[in-house]
Amino acid sequence: MKPRFENKVAVITGAAQGIGKGVAERMAAEGAKLVLVDRSELVFELRDQLTAQGTEVLTLTADMEQAADCQHVMQEAAAHFGRIDVLINNVGGTIWAKPFEHYQVNEIEAEVRRSLFPTLWCCHAVLPQMLEQGQGVIVNISSIATRAINRVPYGAAKGGVNALTACLAFETAQRGVRVNAIATGGTEAPPRRIPRNAAEQTEQEKAWYQQIIDQTIDSSLMKRYGTIDEQVGAILFLASDEASYITGVTLPVGGGDLG
Repeated sequence: MKPRFENKVAVITGAAQGIGKGVAERMAAEGAKLVLVDRSELVFELRDQLTAQGTEVLTLTADMEQAADCQHVMQEAAAHFGRIDVLINNVGGTIWAKPFEHYQVNEIEAEVRRSLFPTLWCCHAVLPQMLEQGQGVIVNISSIATRAINRVPYGAAKGGVNALTACLAFETAQRGVRVNAIATGGTEAPPRRIPRNAAEQTEQEKAWYQQIIDQTIDSSLMKRYGTIDEQVGAILFLASDEASYITGVTLPVGGGDLG
């Protein structure tokens, strides 16, 4: 079979680690030309790995919480490759984990900036290019934590991602652009080389995070965490032409936990 992404240009945000890195590696193996974006210089290690394998890669560092940075990334991607076929919005993630009454106002704002605005800004920035082409695919990375404990601000942000996905799909379906989301469940991953929260956890914070793990496994029909590969497989399906009749959907990938 022909590689699903042969000669397609894919922008992947949050590409340096975790799911984003897995998506980049799999898309490269299936023939994509890649724009790798992260605020960490670690993304250049991935660039070197993929270019050594023959993948054409543009690598950019940017703060995707800033609208101007998102605009710059899409402009650079389009200028370099001439088009953008796929956008994977992967930036986001829980910074703190605790009952809602323990969050400070600045922490709530930071969670929403981290897990909603990068997706919102990137969709807004890429849309003119995709509409001009008359073709494009956006896959937003959401979370089943929209129904979960100890992550209310993060869950609210990801609920916003789900609403953005549905609303934007309504607006663009008849203009050639598909917009879907993956609601990731609990996922086993290597320790982050740059943690989202550098502060050492207190014993109470460790206990609150363990509650999240226990609730996630209990909510899953399969009673386990998933793997990065299991998340990547679903993301690539929605990004590919195999999903050409699917738009406006948030697909839970959480072992039966529907979020």
